[in-house]
Amino acid sequence: MKRAPNLHIRGGRLIDPANGIDETADLWLSGGRVAAVGDAPSGFAAEETIDAEGKVVCPGLIDLGAYLREPGFEHKGTIDSEGRAAARGGITTLVCMPQTEPVIDTPAVWELIRRRAKACGHARVLAMGALTQGLAGEQLAEMGALKAAGCVAVTNGRNRLANTLVARRAMEYASTFELPVVLCSEDPHLKAGGVAHEGAVATRLGLPGIPSAAETVAVARDLALTEHTGCRSHFHTLSTGRAASMIARARRDRQPVSADVAIHQLFLMETDVDGFRAECRVDPPLRTHADREQLRQAVADGTIEVICSDHQPHEADAKSEPFPATAPGISGLETLLPLTLKLVEEGVLELPQAIARLTAGPARVLGLEAGRLERGASADLCIFDPETVWIFRAEEMASAGRNTPFDGWEFRGRVTHTLFEGRITHRLEP
Repeated sequence: MKRAPNLHIRGGRLIDPANGIDETADLWLSGGRVAAVGDAPSGFAAEETIDAEGKVVCPGLIDLGAYLREPGFEHKGTIDSEGRAAARGGITTLVCMPQTEPVIDTPAVWELIRRRAKACGHARVLAMGALTQGLAGEQLAEMGALKAAGCVAVTNGRNRLANTLVARRAMEYASTFELPVVLCSEDPHLKAGGVAHEGAVATRLGLPGIPSAAETVAVARDLALTEHTGCRSHFHTLSTGRAASMIARARRDRQPVSADVAIHQLFLMETDVDGFRAECRVDPPLRTHADREQLRQAVADGTIEVICSDHQPHEADAKSEPFPATAPGISGLETLLPLTLKLVEEGVLELPQAIARLTAGPARVLGLEAGRLERGASADLCIFDPETVWIFRAEEMASAGRNTPFDGWEFRGRVTHTLFEGRITHRLEP
């Protein structure tokens, strides 16, 4: 891997929410670290200068919860291909979910992924370990060993825990190791094979529906268990406004909870599956206009402090079956920042708020050192031109999965440079 050069990032608008910075300032990078903010360090000799005038310079984005597919599902994506997609999207830290084959329920599997990610060198890859062995929801995983190996949280992912006693024991066990538990709260019995939001659109299309209660019932249970066990619980990819209100109440009651939302839930709605659009089949499903607006408000007021991509790349065949048989998920790394900037354009968030939801927010939730630009910090940067207007094309994606409903969307704001540990991992060609 190439040595990180001495770099001078000149004249950009530096936005670092973790340190409360929003000003025009130079950055000086050396040895893969931030050497100085503002004036150059004594004797500094830059090997390259990046002109950032008119651009925004912020910490590299942190994506909390991406499916990198490798090992086991390389036909959908690899650590290399999805790492390249992350770099193109300004993402320098990827937190991968444990749904690999084999599952990340032992240190050996995580070590394999860690070494592969380091060899690729596109982004920092961190892991959530499995909450239960094989994600089967029966026997608890060896969480102490997973933490010692470097896992930053534990989760059962989309394999929801139906057994409340197992969920309680898992939370108690995770608490002994001070590991956050990441919850995809959904009642599997209420879901009952549904593939779309239970409402007028699903009824008209003849699709089995998933009621909002499938989420809210599970969130209520998991909040009760959080209060009982004292576990640090993070609610992942909320889809209903009611669930966001429940999280807000729990936070007012000072429960140790946090939440995120997938960026597509802030734009798409149940009506987008009309015509059996398989690219809009996601889990949890797209909900109502009211849900979307409530989720946007929760992101704006900080109830939801993290926006994630919920990146799930698929091969073309996975989205070509009849709608109920298609695989849920969107390849979202390359649209995470453009869509978040669209929230700024639409007046939902201020720009520093938006960047906070992609940097300082996920760093705080998982206790990461990433997501800030200060002397001595890792030189992980995203530089984007906020005024560039461009058309997103699925055929031009770096991800191995080109399953996206955003093909042809017009965006304002494009990543020009991504730096990971002081090395340029993406540079937009003129």
